[in-house]
Amino acid sequence: MLSYTFLQQYWWFLVSLLGALLVFLMFVQGANSLIFRIGHTETERGTIIAITGRKWELTFTTLVTFGGAFFASFPLFYSTSFGGAYWVWVLLLVSFVLQAVAYEYQGKPNNLFGTTAYRCFLVFNGFVGPFVLGAAVSTFFTGSAFSVSHDAMAASLLSNASPVISQWDSAWHGLEALAQPWNWVLGLTVFFLARVLGALYLLNRTDQPQLQTRLRRQLLIDAVPFLLLFGAYVVFLLTTSGLTYQAATQQFVAEPYKYLHNLLALPWVLVLFVVGVILVLYAIVSSVRRAAYRCGIWYAGPGVVLVVLALLLTAGLNNTAYYPSLTSPQSSLCLANSCSSQFTLGVMSVVSLLIPLVLAYIAYAWWALERKRKP
Repeated sequence: MLSYTFLQQYWWFLVSLLGALLVFLMFVQGANSLIFRIGHTETERGTIIAITGRKWELTFTTLVTFGGAFFASFPLFYSTSFGGAYWVWVLLLVSFVLQAVAYEYQGKPNNLFGTTAYRCFLVFNGFVGPFVLGAAVSTFFTGSAFSVSHDAMAASLLSNASPVISQWDSAWHGLEALAQPWNWVLGLTVFFLARVLGALYLLNRTDQPQLQTRLRRQLLIDAVPFLLLFGAYVVFLLTTSGLTYQAATQQFVAEPYKYLHNLLALPWVLVLFVVGVILVLYAIVSSVRRAAYRCGIWYAGPGVVLVVLALLLTAGLNNTAYYPSLTSPQSSLCLANSCSSQFTLGVMSVVSLLIPLVLAYIAYAWWALERKRKP
């Protein structure tokens, strides 16, 4: 029988992998943010939308799956963050709903708002989606304002009242995260990363020389702030303190250089991170310097998945508080105190064996869509 600790780590790995795939698939949002900047004519804008319109469902589906996996495996995080910092998640979901509406109705005759308005919805999603996601993920390291009462469930059984296990300690309900500068840094990092990936994907999918020239120029423009912001956040992460959960006392203690220690204690995670960074840098440099090179997305994509996966694993493994509480440090969440029961995780692990089939279906759907002639 699989141990409880193994199941917790297994499901954190799956959730982290889904999060990494989601960040990679944000190339759709990045490309959408370039509709008016790269597309100078109606034909060129239509080309960009036709390219991204073949993949947006994958991003939306991955976002929903990511949230569902978090809910099933770590329900206390789901209830705390999604129930407390709800303005962040509502803003993210609204931007994706607008995206879906735009793709559905922009091409219909006599549509309500007009084609330009729906394309502005796509641009809004392209700006807001990656930034909000990045800022939200940053709170895994910088913390949020909440408190948790693990005794609330037992007390509710005695009083026959509805249990309130977690409580958000800020009236801003998630928007207070914008007061933390490093959340802005990671939010902007993911935004510029999405634009880099979007440019690389469009570069791969279009044969129009004028678009390719503009895309290479835009790639360099977005790559510079992305690399500077990413480097700054990595330095911050490697030098900041974190919370370590001591199972014997069930207490959290502050540990200087916690995330640096995690990478050193988990060398395979460090390898994932380094390899991912190398792949992303190779894709950017090759696409900028070589005029005929158009395969950067196939290196940057796996590289982004590896880097984000490594960062999320660093946030949760090695007895780390993956959701630190700023107002009540002992209420922080880690794998041991926020996951589902061993039985639930065990049953879900059996179901998770179907994941390769799902991935195979996604790969087939991608291949089928890619068979269409490039715009």
